[in-house]
Amino acid sequence: MEFTKLHRERAVDSVYKEIRHAIVSYMLKPGERLNVEKLAQKLKMSLTPVRGAIQQLATEGLVEIKPRSGTFVASLTAQDVEETLQIRCALECLAGETAVSRIGDADLGRMRELLHTLAKPVASKEDQRAHERDNSELHLILVRASGNRRLCEIYEALNAHLKIACVHASENDWAARLAEEREEHEAIVAALDARDAEGLHTALRKHVYRAKDALVAALRSREGPPVQGEK
Repeated sequence: MEFTKLHRERAVDSVYKEIRHAIVSYMLKPGERLNVEKLAQKLKMSLTPVRGAIQQLATEGLVEIKPRSGTFVASLTAQDVEETLQIRCALECLAGETAVSRIGDADLGRMRELLHTLAKPVASKEDQRAHERDNSELHLILVRASGNRRLCEIYEALNAHLKIACVHASENDWAARLAEEREEHEAIVAALDARDAEGLHTALRKHVYRAKDALVAALRSREGPPVQGEK
């Protein structure tokens, strides 16, 4: 009985990781309906671990289970994204308080490499996805350098939601803001290199809030005017 339980937990965890990866890597799109039977067939698993994984993803807010309608990849509203990015900013600033004195030369070297790749032109969807991946890695290096495991877990969960939002938003001037983003990233790395805690806090807050305003504006333009009677 004990071995059976452990095996089932491993199966659920494996399925959860596969579906979560498909969501945050754009293979499953916001609003897309999830067919549990087909997922089980593709993953070569029984229905039980797939349903368990779906429930776990629903708890995290990455999947929506609608009674009598089905199961869908979550779609985030502009308000959801605004609140999430406010929390992300607080987490990054908190991580920065310890990362500024803990970060090592290897991590700083990797961040400088990422600055170089992030400066490359973005001419296609593939380029954009690579850019977003490198962008995420740069921020994760800072957060992980804090040494706070629980903070990292919460931060990465929030980032999964933001990736969904980025897929859902269509930002026509996204490429035009790359130069501004590059300057902000350079300021963050420079503050870390100088062990400048105050400068890092300022750079992080400026960067995250600028990104928040742009993404929220893009989502609100897609949502259209509020329904009469709503705020």
